Amino acid sequence: MARGAHGGETPIRITTAATSPHEDIAARQRRYLIAMGVRTLCFVMVALLAITHAGPSWLPWIFVGGAIVLPYVAVVMANVSDTKSDAFELRDGSLHDRELPPGAHSD
Repeated sequence: MARGAHGGETPIRITTAATSPHEDIAARQRRYLIAMGVRTLCFVMVALLAITHAGPSWLPWIFVGGAIVLPYVAVVMANVSDTKSDAFELRDGSLHDRELPPGAHSD
């Protein structure tokens, strides 16, 4: 545990504890793969619209824009870490806080 300002240990709240590194990496990979899957669909749609000449002439440009912008969005989304913070500061404990007495078999 981290040391506090008064030399005591700073309590860590479980509600703000970060996820495990394995879960964090898995979530980042999932977000990246979803964004890259959408980008692939944009490329496929551009190709289909170019071959079939279906839809309005501006429609392929929307998919081209998505295919160009999505790599940046995917990298930014993949680099966002999962942080939990409720901006709630714990009160500063004093040395006169009540404590349980040591047990009979304490060292």
